Amino acid sequence: MNEKANILIIDDEEAILDSCSQVLKKEGYTVKGAKDGREGLKFFKKEFFHVVLLDLKLPGLNGMEILIKIKEETPETPVIIITGYASVESAVEAMKRGAFDYLAKPFSPEGLRVITKKALGSRKILLENIYLRKELEAKSEFDMVVGKSKAMEKVLSVVRRVSPTESTVLITGESGTGKELIARELHNHSLRRNGPFVAVDCGALVETLFESELFGHVKGSFTGAYETKHGRFEVANGGTIFFDEISNVSLNIQANLLRVIQEREVTRIGSSKPIKIDIRILAATNENLADSVREGKFREDLFYRLSVVPIHLPPLRERKQDIPLLVAHFLQKYNKRVKRSIISISPPVKKAMMEYHWPGNIRELENTIERAVVLSKGKEIEMEDLVYHGISVSSELWNPTGGKFRTLEEIEKEYIKAVFQAQSGNKSKTAGILGIDRKTLWAKIKKYNL
Repeated sequence: MNEKANILIIDDEEAILDSCSQVLKKEGYTVKGAKDGREGLKFFKKEFFHVVLLDLKLPGLNGMEILIKIKEETPETPVIIITGYASVESAVEAMKRGAFDYLAKPFSPEGLRVITKKALGSRKILLENIYLRKELEAKSEFDMVVGKSKAMEKVLSVVRRVSPTESTVLITGESGTGKELIARELHNHSLRRNGPFVAVDCGALVETLFESELFGHVKGSFTGAYETKHGRFEVANGGTIFFDEISNVSLNIQANLLRVIQEREVTRIGSSKPIKIDIRILAATNENLADSVREGKFREDLFYRLSVVPIHLPPLRERKQDIPLLVAHFLQKYNKRVKRSIISISPPVKKAMMEYHWPGNIRELENTIERAVVLSKGKEIEMEDLVYHGISVSSELWNPTGGKFRTLEEIEKEYIKAVFQAQSGNKSKTAGILGIDRKTLWAKIKKYNL
C-alpha cells in the first residue's frame, strides 16, 4: 500500500479528472478534483494536499498563475503539470517556476502512478532535509563551552555517565540556566544520536491542542483536522523527546504521558489503533516537582517515572567562574552574526558582570552580550554599551552615589526592570524569578510604568 496521501487534480477536462481519480484512488490515495483554477485554489486553501496535478490551460485563472500561488503558500508541495505535446515548452517554463515535473497527454495509468510516487518521495526528502538542517543549526547554537567551575564539573560528570544509557532524566534549574543544552548533550552523546531530538515546550502549547501535538490525530477527528497529523511522539521515534517545563502539563495530560512511558505506544486522537514507539524521554522544569506532588498539582507516579536520574543545574550566580568563558563564546557568536569584531570587554564591565546577580542566568548574559555587540562603537565593550540593561546600574544599585542612598522603591523598580528585560518581557518567568504572582507583577509594572 502506498503512502496515504491527499492529491488535488485541477483540470477542465472531465475525462482527465475521472480517469486520474480512478487510477490514484486504486493506489490508496485520497483524491479531490477541480474543474477550473478558482475552484482548485479554493480547495487548496481549505485542505492540505501532498501533491497537486495541474493543467496549464484552464478557463479563468491559468495554470501558471495557480502554480505561482501554490508555491508562494507551500513551497514544499510538488506540482505536476499536465500538458499537451504542443505545450511542452510551457511545461518546461513551469518547471523553472517550481513545478516538480510534467505529464504530456495522452499518458498511461502507469506513467501517472510512477510520477505521483516520485513527487511524494521528493516531498518527503525535502521535509527530512529541512528537519536535518534545523537540527544542525540547533546543534551549532548549543556547541558552546558550558563552564569549568566545580558546580558544572559535577553536572557534566553525571551527563557523561548517563548519556549512553536509556534512563529517563529530569533536569531542574532556574529559567535560563541551559536545561535544553544539557538535554541535547545527553542526546548527542547517546546511542540515539543519529535519531531525531524533538523538544516540546509545555509552557508554549495551548492546552486544547496539547493532545493533538503530542499524540497526533486522524483526519476529521475534530473541527479543523483536515489531514492526519503525526504527533511529537511519532516524530521522535528512534530518538529522544524532551519535555521542557513539564510542570505546566495538566493532570489529564499527565495521565496520558504516564501511559506512554509505561506502554511505549501512542494512539492518535480519533483512532483506536495504538502505534508502537521507541523513544528516550527527558524532561526539565524550573519548579520543585516534589512540592507540586505534595500540593496535588503533579502525579506522584509520573514524578518518579521522570526523575530516574535527576540533574540540577546551578544558577549563574553560583558559578561565576564560568562568566568569562561564556562571555568569550557569546562575543565570538555575535561578532560573526552581526559582522562585528569586538575583541573584549573592559575591566569595569567585567567587574560589573562578576558582581551582578544575573536573575535571568545564561539567557540574560547572552542577551546582554548580543545587545552590547550591536551598540558598541569601538573594539571593546564599555559600561555605556550596557545602558539599556539593568547591569549598567547594578553596581550603583546597592551602593550610595555621591553620598546619597537610594530608596527601596527605586531599587525595586530597577531590579524588576532588569529581570523583566532579561526574560524578554515574559511575565510568567519574571514573576517566577521574583517570587511573586503575575497579578502582583502586573500591578508593579503599572506602578513603575515599565
